[in-house]
Amino acid sequence: MENLNIKINYLYHSGFSVETEHHVLVFDYYRGPIQLNDKVTFIFSSHSHPDHFNPVIFEWQKRRPATQYILSSDIPVPPTVNHVHSLAPNEVITVDGLKVKAYNSTDIGVSFLVECEGLRLFHAGDLNWWYWRDTPEEMVKAEKGFKDEIKKLKGEQIDIAFFPVDPRLEENYSAGAEHFIQEIHPQFLIPMHFADDLQVSKTFAQKMTDSPTKVIEITHQGQQLNFSSTGNTRLLFNVAGNQCPD
Repeated sequence: MENLNIKINYLYHSGFSVETEHHVLVFDYYRGPIQLNDKVTFIFSSHSHPDHFNPVIFEWQKRRPATQYILSSDIPVPPTVNHVHSLAPNEVITVDGLKVKAYNSTDIGVSFLVECEGLRLFHAGDLNWWYWRDTPEEMVKAEKGFKDEIKKLKGEQIDIAFFPVDPRLEENYSAGAEHFIQEIHPQFLIPMHFADDLQVSKTFAQKMTDSPTKVIEITHQGQQLNFSSTGNTRLLFNVAGNQCPD
């Protein structure tokens, strides 16, 4: 890993911006304030559900014509938008120093494995163990579909993963994230997909205190998380730089 200083902002729900030395990556923008700068900018949307995709993202290119879009293939794109890369599961692209592989979802769309400046990120989109109370047959099907997709990620080094922790699943809210940690061992996991229920992020972080994967609590919209690495050292989370609202 190169010398890195990484700034991650929690936007809302499953939305995050990630800023490295040369790039800005925005994942699954739904709503909330966002500030873009003049760095090379990539906008990711994992699927067309309105809590993961807001068409306003296409307006951003009017102010920054070089903006690139990496989108699930189910998302409709206006013909006036340029620099669009539509991905189906298992497709891989490399563009402007960024390598992206699309994995499948257990809903619609894709999940993204992204390599940028030596940093490896995974944004799950709606890939999750949707452990609803259902018929036994549907529950077995949901579990198998999720675990089969996670097997495809085995052996991938992931520095930071954004993964659903959904309170609507009640006692099963973290089943998918826990299995992902157990099988893939990301260095850090940042919970998402909980809308306004911030308590679930705190509960999960406390539950995973002894895990070798560091689960980072999301405390508020606009929260900034800072990471760094030097040379071949692992990524470090700057607790002091975990900013609170003004």
